[in-house]
Amino acid sequence: MSMTADELAKRQAIIDACRRMNALGINQGTSGNISLRHGDGLLITPTSVPYDAMTTEQIVFMTMDGSFARDQKPSSEWRFHRDILKSRADVNAVVHAHPLYATILAIMGMEIPPVHYMIAAAGGDTIRCAPYATFGTAELSEHAVRALEGRLACLLDHHGMIAIGKTLDKAMWLAVEVETLARQYHGCLQIGKPPLLTSAEIERVRQRMAGYGLSET
Repeated sequence: MSMTADELAKRQAIIDACRRMNALGINQGTSGNISLRHGDGLLITPTSVPYDAMTTEQIVFMTMDGSFARDQKPSSEWRFHRDILKSRADVNAVVHAHPLYATILAIMGMEIPPVHYMIAAAGGDTIRCAPYATFGTAELSEHAVRALEGRLACLLDHHGMIAIGKTLDKAMWLAVEVETLARQYHGCLQIGKPPLLTSAEIERVRQRMAGYGLSET
């Protein structure tokens, strides 16, 4: 397989990020998946390949119409990766994982409210939970795209979470931050109903974050 240095670097970055997800504990096994915009399409993790054994040649290139080489098998979740990148010109990377606390809230169909000012890093005053749909379906993709409107992260009911960003590093950073927020909210719920910051305060924080390069909306 012939590829440019830029493409090779992107493929390796995806593999490195996959391994980092598991090392950080925000994903288990091969349940997560990652994509990066590339040319007129995207590069995405293959289905059911252990991250430690994954090679750059196994990363799948897919066009925006969903076409890919016959000898390759992209992640079963390729639809929402493709649709997010198609609908969001501001986004170049999509990270999907099943972190413990974010998934607990997703199973309960709960969004993450403004319990901490860092919720603003996800682009708004909540991290929404998209309605349930079977994995890999167009319906799930539609729900995810809608939940991400004006946002950089969302939960997926009875499933997991998605974080997006201009770069893979930013999407990965946000994925970790969403799990931290989910864990904080879960902890608060063990004590009682937590007090929430106002939407106005979250917007002030979001504007301040923009100066530090943390907010992308």
